[in-house]
Amino acid sequence: MSTIVDAQGLSCPQPVLMTMDEIKKASQGEIEILVDTHTSKENVSRAAESKGWEVKSVREEGEGYRITIIRS
Repeated sequence: MSTIVDAQGLSCPQPVLMTMDEIKKASQGEIEILVDTHTSKENVSRAAESKGWEVKSVREEGEGYRITIIRS
């Protein structure tokens, strides 16, 4: 089961900070992050990869994006 970080409606750096908080709590697993801007999508993906997480998928969803990151 994945953790969901809902950062919709928030501007950077808030989505990145929320994602980093979840990454600190979980040494492995799957996290889904909901964002609503292209900039947030790019920044969250880059930040997750810098911490050793893999961006499994990025899907457009409604007005925003669902980013799924994993680490095993």
